[in-house]
Amino acid sequence: MGIRTGSEYLAGLRKHPRDVWLRGKRIDDVTTHPAFARPLAHTAALFDLQHDPRYADVLTFTAENGQRVSTSYLPCRTREDLLKRAAAYRLTAEQTLGMMGRSPDFLGSVIHGFAESAELLQPLGDRFAANLRAYAKKVRDEDLFLTHALITPQIDRSKLSGQQADEFLHLGVVRETADGLIVRGARMLATMGPIVDEVLVYSMAHQKAEDANYVFIFAMPIHAPGIRQICREPYDDGDRLVGNHPLGTNFEDSDTLIIFNDVLVPWERVFAYNNVEVINRFHGGNTGRNHSSHQAAVRGLVKLEFVVGLLMEVVKANGADKFLHVQQMVGECLHYIELMKSCLCRAVAEADVGFQGLLRPSMLAVNSARMLTARYYSRIVEIMQIVGAGGMQMMPSFEDFDSPIGADIAKYYQGAAGTDAARRVGLYKMAWDVCGDAFGSRQVQYERYHLGDPVRNLANLFLNYDKSQCQRLVAHAMEVAAHDILERQADPLALSA
Repeated sequence: MGIRTGSEYLAGLRKHPRDVWLRGKRIDDVTTHPAFARPLAHTAALFDLQHDPRYADVLTFTAENGQRVSTSYLPCRTREDLLKRAAAYRLTAEQTLGMMGRSPDFLGSVIHGFAESAELLQPLGDRFAANLRAYAKKVRDEDLFLTHALITPQIDRSKLSGQQADEFLHLGVVRETADGLIVRGARMLATMGPIVDEVLVYSMAHQKAEDANYVFIFAMPIHAPGIRQICREPYDDGDRLVGNHPLGTNFEDSDTLIIFNDVLVPWERVFAYNNVEVINRFHGGNTGRNHSSHQAAVRGLVKLEFVVGLLMEVVKANGADKFLHVQQMVGECLHYIELMKSCLCRAVAEADVGFQGLLRPSMLAVNSARMLTARYYSRIVEIMQIVGAGGMQMMPSFEDFDSPIGADIAKYYQGAAGTDAARRVGLYKMAWDVCGDAFGSRQVQYERYHLGDPVRNLANLFLNYDKSQCQRLVAHAMEVAAHDILERQADPLALSA
């Protein structure tokens, strides 16, 4: 089959109704629900982009079976292959301004890297690694759109999964059968869950042996019997005027809680089970981490570039770009962009050889970029709030332009440097979506926890970092100090002479 078109993607969603609940009602067809209309259109456009002759050589390649498939699945034998993947990530991210964090290339990179690293599962037996490789090929060749569910519901975070009030509040294995595993319980956050084809279920690293029954890796069609999704409240029900909320109406990533009600997971879709030590080792060492972090870092750079560009247009529109302190703050943001670019250069320049002799981007470089995205993005949003000041909160609605007070709007909402009212209001509405609206708050929260717990991530960086260079310099400094002390002891006047 190979790459799909947007129409084929939408047809697949219609062909496979899923159990999705929003505002207390079940959605029979997500493709016709107004809350998903614009995000679906943008997602479908990403599939169509693969067929555009201008971008096909970047976004796709010819696989060993002769099919044209997404660059997300490109094995990297050279640094040029890594650069092609980065170019594909960037082209995809630019279509949604980096705002849709779960575009198909993210989980595509995860499952591709999982398959490259399948040998890590060999201690569990041949079939699990073979299952994973076969599934990754299926996802590639059918151009499937995946979400994942990694996190247990935050019911009682002081207790392990097996200690919760109900044995299956957290997703766990009820029993084994000849056909597969029966699983029950819930997982979160399935971003884009209502409009994907399949869900990949696995756990974060560092799982406890006591929770063995809740630690596994498997994938299922999102429409499988027994799988239910409960959506958070959307930021747009389809009735908002796009001009008033230009980002929130177009680029919302829906998030869901997924409930598995005694779902049968066939054995061919089980990739790891019943061995916490092996699964932890897999999650700590698989190449999916490298490739998906590379995708996230490129998307993060695009997102920063967009928001900083918007910031520059806002201060130009109100004349604040003439003030030194504003220039300083915008310069700070530009510094962040350049640091992100440096991380991405290192990701390729310092790529190492992983499984099957294939290259993978430097984990330290791409993870640093992801952690910096979380810090930089929230700071840029804060700066936008500062420079926008009260102007952010006094913008009219676009409906006012065509009302009896339209002349007042045109007169009193114009900006500096010849900026007419429509452009100034449009810029400020977009800026408010970034730094004031619920959509913008979710974007900050998403970036903050996109890589998991930032405290644990920084602690792990400290624990696992190659400290030898830093320590060598300290040792040298101690030697210099000791030498000076010895000289002074030998001749107290020598150093002062």
